[in-house]
Amino acid sequence: MGLYHKIRQNRKVILERCFNLIADTYPPATSSSLKQEKDRFLNPVGYNIKSGIENIFEELTGKMDLSRLIAALENIIKIRAVQGFSPSEAIGFIFILKNTVLQTVLDVDHSLYNKEYNTSEEKDVIVNEFIEFGQRIDKIVSMAFDVFIKCREKIHEIKIKDMKGAYGK
Repeated sequence: MGLYHKIRQNRKVILERCFNLIADTYPPATSSSLKQEKDRFLNPVGYNIKSGIENIFEELTGKMDLSRLIAALENIIKIRAVQGFSPSEAIGFIFILKNTVLQTVLDVDHSLYNKEYNTSEEKDVIVNEFIEFGQRIDKIVSMAFDVFIKCREKIHEIKIKDMKGAYGK
């Protein structure tokens, strides 16, 4: 049973933990509201974060479809860019997802880090899967940074347009 299978087996726990940790990056009152309100229309930020991380999770553990990944990243990063998060804070949720995935899998299956494998081939498979997982996360982080920069550029364009309109030019 490979790493990705173990990750997918723990999907629900991983996504719930991850969402709660991302919500905790907000002030306490906002965090509480994000976690408690389940209605997508009463809590659009919470809904977009939750659906965004679900879609990122699916691509991280699946085909890595770039257009789906970008759309999922945009769902979260647009919100965080407007809210004034720094670049590292705005894309930091990806590291939260990575750490949540790894910690959950290691908590559930201690054999992944025990030295008692039947063969050296099994060790090699696990090591290679962890390396691949890290490479996938790196790719998502790079994409997220590009998305963040585009969002900030758009915000600045809107501000400039508003200032020109306010001054009659």
